[in-house]
Amino acid sequence: MAGAGSALPGLAEAGTGFPLVSRGKAATIVVSSGDLPGVRRVVGDLAADVERVTGVRPVVSGSVPDHGPVVLVGTLGHSPAVDALVAAGRLDVAGIAGKWETSLSQVVDGRLVLTGSDQRGVIYGVYEVSRRIGVSPWYWWADVPPRRQAELHLPGERFSLGTPHVKYRGFFINDENPALGTWAPEYFGPGLAPGYPGGFNRLFYAKVFETLLRLRANYLWPAVWGRAFAEDDPLNHATAKEYGVVMGTSHEAPMMRGIEEWNRHATPGHDPYGGTGEWSFRRNGDAIKAYWTDGIRRMAREGFEGVVTLGMRGNGDVSLPDGDGIELMREILAAERDILARELSTDVPQVWTLYKEVQRYWAKGLRPPDDVIVVFTDDNWGNIRKQPDLSLPPHPGGYGLYYHFDYVGGGRNYKWVDTALLANTWEQLNQATAYGNDRLWVANVGDMKGNELPLQFFLDYAWNPSAWPVSRLPAWEREFAAENFGPALAAEIAGVLHDYGRLQSRRKPELLNRRITLAPDGTITYDDQATPFSLENYGELDRVTAEWQDLAARAARISVPASFRDAYYELVLYEVEASANLYALRRAEFTNLLYAAQGRAWANGLAAVTEARFADDLALAAKYNTGVAGGKWKGFQTQPHIDYGDVERYGPNAPWQQPELNNVALPDVIFPAVRRIDVPSAASLGVAVDGSLEAWPGAAGRPVLPEFSPWQSAPAQYIDVFNRGRTPFRCTVTPGASWVRVEPRGGRVEEELRMTVRIDWARAPRGTTTVPITVSGAGSSVVVDAVVRHEDLPAPWRRGFVEAGGYVSVEAGHCSANVGASGTSWRRIPDLGMTPFPVTAASRAPGTGPRLEYRMTLFTTGPVTVWARLSPRSNVLTGDGLRYAVSFDDADPQVVNITKATGADDTAMNRQWERTTSDNVNLTSTAHVVTEAGPHVLKFWMVDPAVVLQKLVVDTGGLRPSYLGPPESMRWPG
Repeated sequence: MAGAGSALPGLAEAGTGFPLVSRGKAATIVVSSGDLPGVRRVVGDLAADVERVTGVRPVVSGSVPDHGPVVLVGTLGHSPAVDALVAAGRLDVAGIAGKWETSLSQVVDGRLVLTGSDQRGVIYGVYEVSRRIGVSPWYWWADVPPRRQAELHLPGERFSLGTPHVKYRGFFINDENPALGTWAPEYFGPGLAPGYPGGFNRLFYAKVFETLLRLRANYLWPAVWGRAFAEDDPLNHATAKEYGVVMGTSHEAPMMRGIEEWNRHATPGHDPYGGTGEWSFRRNGDAIKAYWTDGIRRMAREGFEGVVTLGMRGNGDVSLPDGDGIELMREILAAERDILARELSTDVPQVWTLYKEVQRYWAKGLRPPDDVIVVFTDDNWGNIRKQPDLSLPPHPGGYGLYYHFDYVGGGRNYKWVDTALLANTWEQLNQATAYGNDRLWVANVGDMKGNELPLQFFLDYAWNPSAWPVSRLPAWEREFAAENFGPALAAEIAGVLHDYGRLQSRRKPELLNRRITLAPDGTITYDDQATPFSLENYGELDRVTAEWQDLAARAARISVPASFRDAYYELVLYEVEASANLYALRRAEFTNLLYAAQGRAWANGLAAVTEARFADDLALAAKYNTGVAGGKWKGFQTQPHIDYGDVERYGPNAPWQQPELNNVALPDVIFPAVRRIDVPSAASLGVAVDGSLEAWPGAAGRPVLPEFSPWQSAPAQYIDVFNRGRTPFRCTVTPGASWVRVEPRGGRVEEELRMTVRIDWARAPRGTTTVPITVSGAGSSVVVDAVVRHEDLPAPWRRGFVEAGGYVSVEAGHCSANVGASGTSWRRIPDLGMTPFPVTAASRAPGTGPRLEYRMTLFTTGPVTVWARLSPRSNVLTGDGLRYAVSFDDADPQVVNITKATGADDTAMNRQWERTTSDNVNLTSTAHVVTEAGPHVLKFWMVDPAVVLQKLVVDTGGLRPSYLGPPESMRWPG
């Protein structure tokens, strides 16, 4: 509770400003009985919010009382009291009248006036008061407690939230099984459609609508999988109208009818309209048109506000069964427009969403009527597929955006926890804004709960992009944390959430058991029983797992007050601890499989560790379901995330679909299964080394450690001495040179002993030397070779990055020069990389555009390969692919067409596209020849905008396979 005399941000000190609550008494809230329904309803929320904060509930009245402070709530033109103030010249509304969803608050003659240009303008102004007094938009969905205060005083100056930049802003509840689909009917009661108890009723949607409006959104696509909004509760549309929410339907559900409405009543050979039951415009067109007509008649009859989806896709989120001929789609659009003109009006807002295969129609030149909003989409993984062609006249109906924070489909579902990187979302939303996309934005948020942070950012940015330049992303994170947990903990919690997004963006957690490989002939292979992170190179799997454990420890150390612990678990701690635990599980699991193949006795111990982490996963979910908020969320945390790829258990869809049978999710099991081996009694020496999956004795040849360099940044090389038996033994290690240091030099080996190898560079000879290291124990020995490359680095060469281990690795943002051209330059987006600004810049001929320069010293001469790691962006432009160019020193730039080089096709959603999106990188290369050792400048040129460079790696012959690429090389200043 705030102390006496203190105030929350946005409040006035006690004794000043407008007294919303003072000395145990609350101001009266006045609203006209003739005002719009959303306004009449929202004042009840304001009264409840004031009571949540102070314990005092204001009276809501239809008339102004004779005495006492008053909060006057009303819509311009619908509130006699507000209109009277305007007519008397006491309230200036010139800045809001006639605008879209624009609020105004001001103290006039001692009364706090909350008004707006329309009903949602008023609603947003009312909920802004709720936020200022300490009620989070997530008070119900994430159990964020209000910050208790005895007194509430509001500043009296004139204030407006402004007019939203994007006209229609909202989200799509989707892929809701099993989590939301299990929890909601249990909590709110079953759907009301006979035979469909899993439907979502108006009690559920009332909570959705309230939160939507508190977030200053206005638009919803309701749940679709096995659910029919209009049928699951006949009052669902009326509830939307009561709240003032604009209803829509998804990209596959035209004419204000969810596809489930068709599926429930159409059977093979029959449908309610005398047709064949087929969802085919070509073969069952009359029935389809009659079905659509009923949808528009219902909209007209019930009088709710909506945006009508046009077009047609196949049943079940697939392409049309009738083919993708442009004339067919033109006929479909014309039929839908005829129905609208006949049954309602073509003035009603309409949208055509270019999702998946539908974008082909746009590419072929099909354009909808001028008043229809054209919605471009991302590729389901957060990469926008197409932007308007700025060289052409803009489409009069404007453009929209459909974006994903949840997805079901190839290469694999991601729907368990939030995996959005805020910087990536910002970059794509900024691009959409720059290209004039401002009419309608909708985000697929899955169950909604679990995606609170990215959803709120998406909507905040849609409201006012200029308020959130990239430099203010940390401020947004702190404000999100402060609003939900208070200012004292805001910086610490924001830091955890920031690093969570950064770590999670490397790979979706559902994909932690898939390794994707690309053969020289272009064949792409999936291994769903392997880790994508390297077990043997650069300590990669250990390193990323340790980062997650450190983050989980930080999150657990934050001491939140008892009243905030439920919210903290729901918004922060569960996703952090459960993700960290999953990484620990995968590390133990895949190390177990490696150790079992090597015959290590500790393989069995790691099997037990894996099972313990699996038990922890279940316990964390159980706490969410039964130990948080008094069991409010029972059944919600049921999303499987471990058993993906288990074809033997649940069939051929397992590589991409969640574990399920007959459309019902299965509880997770450990997949791939751990292995236990028979361990003999007698001690037996085993040796494994950094950089190899082999083990000795047994493997061919002598083990060789990765090359040593005084300039290396990679983790120190190591030798693992392990036991293949149950009886402990002692081992010794003898280097062949005194300047090779091994720590420890030996010891007792019960299961395994890791020994770190380092070089005393002051004593090591110049040049390349191979030093044998003899490991002995249990009656046998193994000789390990250490290749030591001691190169001189003369003072003139000490600028920039230095080759070591056969490569130079550079993070994109660490350039030595950023050279602009014609008003365009590269800009760093923290946690993401470098991208050209402005994002609407014209393409440039290779070697003439802005460039990034990276100074580096190379010891190796001859052929080298430059690998560019880029965000997996789609070709949003009109050309045949996104391009960049690379050169060394003054050589001619080599051009790479990323789209052609990777072969990724976001419309066909081919294997190449699955690879780039799953790995979250476009990996392309160029070949160069270095003619002399010494300093060089690597130049990365913009050819097209919309390219995001994450990292550059120069392979001079020693680059080893890894998922993230090697750690950044050692760098000299300059």
